[in-house]
Amino acid sequence: MQERLHKIIARAGIASRRKAEGLILEGRVRVNGKVVTELGTKANSAEDSIKVNNKRINAPGEQHLYLMLNKPKGYIPSTADPEGRRTVMELLGRYRSRVYPVGRLDYATEGLLLFTNDGDFANLVLSAKSAVPKVYQVKLNGTPSPEQLKQFRTGLKLDRRLTAPAKVRVIKPGANPWLEVVLTEGRNHQVRRMFRRLGLLVEKLKRVKIGKLSLGSLPSGKLRALTDREVEFLRKLAKPRENKAA
Repeated sequence: MQERLHKIIARAGIASRRKAEGLILEGRVRVNGKVVTELGTKANSAEDSIKVNNKRINAPGEQHLYLMLNKPKGYIPSTADPEGRRTVMELLGRYRSRVYPVGRLDYATEGLLLFTNDGDFANLVLSAKSAVPKVYQVKLNGTPSPEQLKQFRTGLKLDRRLTAPAKVRVIKPGANPWLEVVLTEGRNHQVRRMFRRLGLLVEKLKRVKIGKLSLGSLPSGKLRALTDREVEFLRKLAKPRENKAA
């Protein structure tokens, strides 16, 4: 089936549709060996050879892979960086050319980052309709007041709209406390921006769970495959919420 190229790229988990359009305009996408720079170009993901940054994104019949990385800070969650910074792909070893990151963790953020070559799975986990909870540990530069925590829980205005209700609790009090934050949406730099709206700066940020999938004892910079049970759990967690919201 023919469909727009930027949709195919987004479904593969490489980038959002808007960013996929940027990749096309930059001449970083090839279809059957030819560079494509025209938005609106269509292709058949089951029959055509589609490459982004010279890496094929679709391989009919290829086994699906599901991986978890404990991302260190100082790496970009992308397949390439125009500024020449290190990317998470450098940590994937033999899997480097076979999978793409699911979602993002910014340059200074650590923790759980998923990778797959299953675009449907990636889109399901990332969908705003799915509302899969993501758990973060946050170190702040000051102690938030009860009123500030209440504001965080009920929602703050970012990009002219309120954030979804969030959970937050102090797990290590002090002058620079550690908090646990649970979000069900994934706006750009959301945790840092929410605390900044409250006049607080995030000193350290680490994602430790997606749903019930936890980093556990996985060392920083290390990778492991998800079990079949973990993959199915994430699918089941996302699908009922998606259907309910439909």
